[in-house]
Amino acid sequence: MKRLPVLLFALAIMCLNSCAVVGGIFKAGAAVGIIAVIVVILIIIWLVSLFRK
Repeated sequence: MKRLPVLLFALAIMCLNSCAVVGGIFKAGAAVGIIAVIVVILIIIWLVSLFRK
């Protein structure tokens, strides 16, 4: 039973293709891609600040 989450995670990684994500960002437009990158960077900064306190 402990292997089930690991197997589901591995299956999700194999099914999700990063190229599809990048292609979707370029289809949506450069502005949406820039906003998405900024949001991800802000979330990473926020998570790092949580662990430092």
